[in-house]
Amino acid sequence: MVNEGIATQPAVTGLGQDFERLWRGFAVSTLGTYLALDAFSLVAILVLDVGPLQVSLLAAAGGAVGAVLAVPLGAWIEFRPKRRLMVRADLLRFLVLLTVPVAYFAGALSYPQLLIAAMVVAVADIVFLGASSAHLKGLVAQDDLLAANSRFETATWISASAGPPLGGVLIGALGPVVTVLLNAASFLLSALCIRSIEIPEPAPPVRPAATSRLVELTEGWRTIAANPVLRLLLCNVALVNPLIMATSPLLAYLMLSDLGFAPWQYGLGFGVACLGGILGARLARPLVRRYGQRRILLVFGAARVPWLLGLPFVQAGAPGLLLVMAVEFGMITCMGIFNPSLATFRLLHTQNDKVARVLTAWTITTRLVTAAAVVGWGVLAGQTGTRTALAIGAVLMLATPAVLPWRRTRE
Repeated sequence: MVNEGIATQPAVTGLGQDFERLWRGFAVSTLGTYLALDAFSLVAILVLDVGPLQVSLLAAAGGAVGAVLAVPLGAWIEFRPKRRLMVRADLLRFLVLLTVPVAYFAGALSYPQLLIAAMVVAVADIVFLGASSAHLKGLVAQDDLLAANSRFETATWISASAGPPLGGVLIGALGPVVTVLLNAASFLLSALCIRSIEIPEPAPPVRPAATSRLVELTEGWRTIAANPVLRLLLCNVALVNPLIMATSPLLAYLMLSDLGFAPWQYGLGFGVACLGGILGARLARPLVRRYGQRRILLVFGAARVPWLLGLPFVQAGAPGLLLVMAVEFGMITCMGIFNPSLATFRLLHTQNDKVARVLTAWTITTRLVTAAAVVGWGVLAGQTGTRTALAIGAVLMLATPAVLPWRRTRE
């Protein structure tokens, strides 16, 4: 049941034109992000000729340091107009990313610049995510939240399917920084779309007068901890997502280095699998309507787990590629159903004056654990071998359903 004390939703019927403006901004910026997937790493390798350690640090430090820097921002986001913060976060990402091609063409690009840019963009990402979820709750009616989140999930997986292969083609044809430039432009377009939303934004919550700074900083985590279902769901996501992300580069290394797959084959395997996310996002709403939100979270929270067991057995050639497609397709389909259901549940069970802090705390937690897992599994693979590290990750995944909220409680 929804928490008592949650403010009523605005009287909006359907998703409406303003949601379409928000969705277009999200879709274009998500496509830009996937076009530029791993772009900083590629620029570091192709332009700056850095080694594997520096590439790993670039990938991990951006997320981890950005998350740490974002810790004090939850309350700052909560008590300010969300739409304005979203536009400013988009413009900051546009300007920071734009410095990379400018420095490249000026012959002044450096590794520290890439590192700082990755950190700033990571902080802006967290600000945008925290503000956007609270903004969505004030933009569409409560009954339409799942439909809205499913639309976002569909756009994500379409971009994940098409973006990386297209980005690879563009880099091959136009050079290593072209996708960074396009990603920057996508955030500018997103800002314009959000700026065009016409419906007045609900006033932000009023900041309590007698609240200590420590209480404000920890409110998101304390709110999650106080809700037994949200607490377990965060624990589950903070285990499952990092294990998936940690094993992803190992699969890439296994396929591209050990098994001799061409880059286009690796991209094809991932692109085809992402179609499962589109399918899952389309299925989420009718499944929740028929079986209920809780049951869908439990069933597909568990169903997204066993697929990684197939990855250590990937071999060269067409059978190996088909196995990768099947494993990733099955897992991503389950994620496509689980993710929008989780996003909707989290919004419905969080009070309006705490949404931004809860989302910021959630994002910071998962990103910090993911960064640690990526580094840890890289070290593990160096000690045990790629297949063994993949197998360990897959076996650990089997334990994660234990922290799903199987026991019914008052929420």
